[in-house]
This record gives sequence, C-alpha cells and structure tokens, in this order.
Amino acid sequence: MLASPRRRALRTAQLAGLFDVATDPDLAEWNYGEYEGRTSVEVHEDRPDWNLWTDGCPGGESPSEVGERLDRVLARAAPLLDRGNVALVGHGHSLRVLGARWIGLRPSAGSRLRLDTATVSVLGHEHGRQVILRWNQPALPPPAAAPDLTARH
Repeated sequence: MLASPRRRALRTAQLAGLFDVATDPDLAEWNYGEYEGRTSVEVHEDRPDWNLWTDGCPGGESPSEVGERLDRVLARAAPLLDRGNVALVGHGHSLRVLGARWIGLRPSAGSRLRLDTATVSVLGHEHGRQVILRWNQPALPPPAAAPDLTARH
C-alpha cells in the first residue's frame, strides 16, 4: 500500500481500512505553483486560454513532470504486484495522470478520466496488456456499516 504523504490521503487510507501504509512523495497532488489555492475560473480571468493538462502551472509542474513522477510510482508498485493487489492512495489530478500512464497514454490524457472524491478505480491486465478494469466507482461502505444479517433465534 502506497499513499501520498499528505494528511488527507493518509486519512483516506485509514477510512478505507488500509493501515500498513508506506508514503511515497511521488503520489502527491500536482504542484500547482503560482496557481495553488486558485480556482480554474480565477486563473482563466488572467489566462483565458490556460489548460492544466497542456500548460501545467507556472512555478509548479508541467504535465510531463507529473507523468514522470507517476511513472516512478508505477515502477515501484510493479514488483509488489507479484505478491497481490497494491493500493495507491493519492489525489485527483495526479491519479488521473497515473491512470493515463498505466494504459500507455500521455499525461494530458488524464483530462479524459474524470475522478471524483472518495472513489475507487482498479487497474489491471487483459491479454498481457495494462487496462483500466474499473474507474471512478463509489467506494463501498466499510464492513462495520453493513447491516447485521445474522439469523436470530
């Protein structure tokens, strides 16, 4: 299990019942540089033609830099897959790039992979190729929240 070192990602991992967590700074969210804390609407007031997925952020990361970072995550996760499933917990834009890179697309293709908060995506293989098995699925409730269906006497 690898997670971004940001508190919100580590809390998400806990809420998902994942406790044996190694942090990986390469799973951090896109570095928005000068645009950190600004909405897209606010940025477009100054730069109407700006697009995160093609332009990146001044003082922050370009799409290719984010792609390189997430390629490293995938390379670190690859040997762990020999032992079973690997959970990666991170942040929206970065995980969208990770999904694109998993299937061999450019980082900018992450713009086509909508990813909502607290959803689950599953990457896998089919016929020896890396594929997206599930994407942006609502998370299941934790087992403790499931109703008790035990037969009563």
